[in-house]
Amino acid sequence: MKATIDKYLGWVLIILMVSMTLDVLWGVLTRYVVGSQASWTEELARFLLIWIGILGAAYASGQRMHLAIDLLMPRLNAQQQRRLNILINCLIMAFALAVLVIGGFRLMYITQVLGQLSAALRVPMYWVYSVIPLSGMLIIYFKANELWKYSSSSLSS
Repeated sequence: MKATIDKYLGWVLIILMVSMTLDVLWGVLTRYVVGSQASWTEELARFLLIWIGILGAAYASGQRMHLAIDLLMPRLNAQQQRRLNILINCLIMAFALAVLVIGGFRLMYITQVLGQLSAALRVPMYWVYSVIPLSGMLIIYFKANELWKYSSSSLSS
């Protein structure tokens, strides 16, 4: 299941990057060839950058490529390292749940109730913000998957 999510999430990120590249190129082309940049290109690039950044963080978390300061881990024995990894994953899951999932759904709800639309594209802002709880759920899934691996490896040893 994780491999499937990784594959599709990777493809979504590739599509978003290609879309943002084409959007920025179109904006530059219209600015210098036509003399006036298409008004929607800057806003679309900003929204795509938000999605790439937040989904990319979830992807990096699932690949264990996230930024880490590795000062304590080398000083611990294998059992202590496993316990520290479990604690770290639990803290990340708690943060993702509280801030990204609950806070993200709350942000989506507020912008939906207020009927907030983007200035140029006239897209409901809750669609733009929907990436926040989605990313939070992905991070929770990835970290729960890691916890499952830690618990199953401790059962077998």
